[in-house]
Amino acid sequence: MTSTIVETATGPTTASRRPRGRMTRGLVVGYVGVVGYALTLVLPLYWLFVSAFKPRIEILAQPFVPTFSSGISNFVEVWERLDVARALMSSVYITVASLALTLVLAVPAAYALARSTGRVATWVERLYALGFLIPGFAALIPTLLLAIRLGMFGSREFMIMYLPASAQPLAVILLTQFMRAVPPELEESARMDGAGRLRILWSVYLPMVRSGVATIAILNFIGFWNEYLYTLIIVGVNPFKRTMQVALPTLQGNQGVTDFALVCAGTVIAVLPVFLVYAVLNRRMEDALVQGAVKG
Repeated sequence: MTSTIVETATGPTTASRRPRGRMTRGLVVGYVGVVGYALTLVLPLYWLFVSAFKPRIEILAQPFVPTFSSGISNFVEVWERLDVARALMSSVYITVASLALTLVLAVPAAYALARSTGRVATWVERLYALGFLIPGFAALIPTLLLAIRLGMFGSREFMIMYLPASAQPLAVILLTQFMRAVPPELEESARMDGAGRLRILWSVYLPMVRSGVATIAILNFIGFWNEYLYTLIIVGVNPFKRTMQVALPTLQGNQGVTDFALVCAGTVIAVLPVFLVYAVLNRRMEDALVQGAVKG
């Protein structure tokens, strides 16, 4: 009894203390696994970047040595051969317009589902969730026939209508969960002050779910920017309308041999906007992940 009181008063005994900073076997294995996984992600990007500044022969002979012997000549040739400025503008036009339309449609729908009760709202939410079960390629033929029937085959405007439609299930379901976390008392207070539905959505809900909106923006921007199959078939390889992703595979060297140096340079140009958008919005996305973990 006395020893217990003494131990409680003076703190834990030496045997019960765990040494801090000691590397256990499990911790070492965990660090090795994390470093190995990080290398599998970083090395391809490193190879892509250094290869963009080399001639084709050096890429094969010295794949990971950063010689930069070609300077920016690969980028200059890609820019001229692909008309990169026009291709990037086409990609920006389709991606930004599609993303804006996605948010314009998804935010009010998510607000309605978040504050609605009853069977109808439940079935509508389940209907949105069914969109996850439809593979993208399964809708290719119906989408192509619809574009032809509407007289929009070969137009970028049809892609601006199709991409938001394909993104609605994910956008609506995620934003609905974020909006359900907003306290109903805030909406009731705004109503007492005379605010209408649109005012409540704009002034109360949107500031509270900015992290969710940023998450949807990042995910859909990446998906829209990298979209290839539908854009290739519907918009085609028209040099005046094709996107950067459709233009890249047309890079070929002499006698039809692919010049990997040019492909790497073109790929660096194509992925740069994605990195810039993520750099701007990544903090919001991280906040959304943290909030989801705390609520879970």
